[in-house]
Amino acid sequence: MENPKAQKLLNKIQRDLMRNGIITNTLVEELKELRPYAVEEKNPLLAKVIRLTYEHIETYQTFDIPIPEDEPLEDAEAETEEQPEVDPQESLDYLLSLMAESKNKVNALELREYSNNLIAYAEEN
Repeated sequence: MENPKAQKLLNKIQRDLMRNGIITNTLVEELKELRPYAVEEKNPLLAKVIRLTYEHIETYQTFDIPIPEDEPLEDAEAETEEQPEVDPQESLDYLLSLMAESKNKVNALELREYSNNLIAYAEEN
């Protein structure tokens, strides 16, 4: 995010997350505050991920989406095996760090993966 106010808010969200864990009401409100900055920066992927994130937290009272794998799995059989353990706080912190540098190509790919995983999770539950 390029706007200094957005960066400051994002840093505050990350600090609060590290200190207090996932405090649903506060986190949802702050992410809702953050989203207009992404819209203003004409970054639809980021705006969508922020919206999906706060909707997920609001609905499930946690962040149950794993950090994207470094390398995609080669065969489909491996995908049906055990899902990775999810540390909600760690995964959310990682997602927030991706948001800070959303123009970075690798980060944008991972943001898209988070977006797809958030949508898939909502459809399954």
